[in-house]
This record gives sequence, C-alpha cells and structure tokens, in this order.
Amino acid sequence: MTALNDQPLKTAELTDDEIFGAHEGGKLGVGTTASLADSRALSIAYTPGVARVSRAIADDPALAARYTWAHRLVAVVSDGTAVLGLGDIGASASLPVMEGKAALFKTFGGLDSIPLVLDTTDVDEIVETLVRLRPSFGAVNLEDVAAPRCFELEARLVEALDVPVMHDDQHGTAVVTLAALRGANAVLGKDIADQRVVVSGAGAAGVACAKILIAAGIGEVTLVDSRGIVHVGRDGLNPIKAEMAEITNASGLKGGIAEALRGADVFVGVSSATVEEELIAGMADGAIVFALSNPDPEVHPEVARRHAAVVATGRSDFPNQINNVLAFPGIFRGALDAGAKRITERMKLAAAEAIAAVAADDLSADRIVPSALDPRVAPEVAAAVALAAREDGVA
Repeated sequence: MTALNDQPLKTAELTDDEIFGAHEGGKLGVGTTASLADSRALSIAYTPGVARVSRAIADDPALAARYTWAHRLVAVVSDGTAVLGLGDIGASASLPVMEGKAALFKTFGGLDSIPLVLDTTDVDEIVETLVRLRPSFGAVNLEDVAAPRCFELEARLVEALDVPVMHDDQHGTAVVTLAALRGANAVLGKDIADQRVVVSGAGAAGVACAKILIAAGIGEVTLVDSRGIVHVGRDGLNPIKAEMAEITNASGLKGGIAEALRGADVFVGVSSATVEEELIAGMADGAIVFALSNPDPEVHPEVARRHAAVVATGRSDFPNQINNVLAFPGIFRGALDAGAKRITERMKLAAAEAIAAVAADDLSADRIVPSALDPRVAPEVAAAVALAAREDGVA
C-alpha cells in the first residue's frame, strides 16, 4: 500500500513567478499556543503570571524542558559554504534553504525549528556561538557546511553541547542511502554482506555513506575522490581521507573510477563527477546505481537502466528519489522524544531499517524507498530512533 502521491514531480514546469512569489516575505512565521483572548489570559501568558514560571525555572533549570519550547526546538545552522549545488554562497543566500528545512521539520516531524545562518566559517566561533545560545534550543541540525570543516564542526559540537547534533548532509543522506540499498537488495534477492560498493565523492555525504555501509555489514567499500581511489599510502590525503583509507578498499585497488567500478555491485554517486556509460556496463550483473548528484546525476538514469537492475537519483522527477526528508524529521523527533543527549550510530541504523520497513510491503525496482510524502515514515523512524537511544543509554 502506498501513501499520498508516489508519482515523480514535474519540477521542470515550475516558473520564476510562482517560485519567487512563494518565497516573498520568507516561508516561516511564529504562532502562539497560548490564548490571549482576554486580560486574564494575557496575565497568565505574560506578566504577572509568567514571573512565577521564570522563578520556578531559576530554582530548578530542568523545568525549562516542561515550561518552554526549547527542548522541542531544532536550530537549523549553516555558514552557507556548501548550499545545495550552489557551493559557497554565504549566510544570507543560504537562508531560504534553511527556512525550507525548518518548514520540513514542522510538516513531517511536528517539530518547531529556527534557521540560524552564521556570518563566519571559523569553527571556534560557530561552536562558541551555539554554546552561548544553548538555552534557546534542544537540538542542532547542521546544514550545508563544506567538507572537511564540517567533520570537525560536528565533532566539536557533539562534545560541547548536551543535545542531539547531526549534520544532515552527512548522516541524513547516509541513512536514506542505506535504506534504499536494503530495498534494492530485497527486490533483487541480494545480501549486503556479499556486495562491493563504490562511493564516488569523499566529502561530507560520501564519507558518511561509506561509514554507515560499513557499520551495516557491507562486504567492501571503495571510496573515490577527484584524484582516484582512496587507499593507504596515497599522497596528499587529509586526516579524514587517511582514516577512510584504513577502513575501506580491502582489495587494495588503485587507479580511478574506471578501476573502482569494474565488477562492482553498487555505485553511490555523491559528487559532481560524470560517469560514462561503459563504466556502468562494466559493473557486476544485476548492479545497483544510485546517482545522487543534483541537479545532474553522475549518469543519466535512463542510461544507467540499460545496464543496472535498480537505479535511483536525488531528483524528484525520476523514480526512487533518495531524499533526506525521509530521515531527518523522524531522527530528530525520536531523539527529542527519548530525551537523547546525542545521536548514535545505532540510532542512524535504526532509522534506515525503519524507512526500509515502511517500503517493504510494496517494493519494486522503481520503488525501493517510500515516497517523501508518505505520512507513515517520520513516526516509524521516530519510534525506532527513540528505542535505539534508550538501548544505547543516551536517553
């Protein structure tokens, strides 16, 4: 059984007038949950009644979780350095994207969120800013922060803050990619433990995809960047890539994308590189191709389908969209429902399994994940993530 509309959206038909018109004045507003209909209501919601609540919180700061919105508020934070496919466009230009992200949190996760775009790329300054703002929010969604700085920033914030922190470009993409691979393998009758996956792109999404696939038990990962296969002993590796070289490429491959894809079972593209048709043709029989770059996939899905059994993209106008909205609303909702202090690997794996489970009753080669509009997804992900948080002892 499918939910809502699973048909690809005709995004090519969108016009500038409707796009800019929809963004005029921004996409967010603030609503109230308390009645202000008469003077008594005003005295309860504001002065003098509010003073009693403030005094109670001053005596017991833990009461803020009950009597303010902070524990359910997600800060959507960006420095504007890696926005969609636009690159480093700055904080102000990133704000429409962050507003959109906040709208998705509310629509799919039932969570309030505030966009915070910061006019700095200094990790120390960003960490200090969010530490000082900590009483105002209950979780941090990092968004569109360029690699490799995003790795340090996320790690620093996880240690500095006592709330869930997740860089969605890394982990949201990774979670949905794993869920999609589960779905594709279920359609094809394959086992993840028997597969070698090539991840093209060693930035935020690529590294996270490689790590979650390894955690899920993939047979082998071959990671490829703009200079070729990431392997032990290769010159010029930054610390993140050096770490990845130690846990990937068990076959000891060297060379570029051609050598990596030869005989590979799965391709995951999270870079802007173009992959020629003959390289897809050289993959293993029944190959799986996830060409996720937007707006231009690494290989056109119609071309990939000539040789691959299952094809997915990051676009809404082709089947099998790998869309982060399947992951992040439920992950944050589950973490906050459980009172989790951080988001663990087990919680991300649980999210992927929950997404895959929603799609399990109606799988096909053209439907390996649920629709981004399926209302079942976020509640199922939230429940699985909350349970995993309790099992991990972080709740």
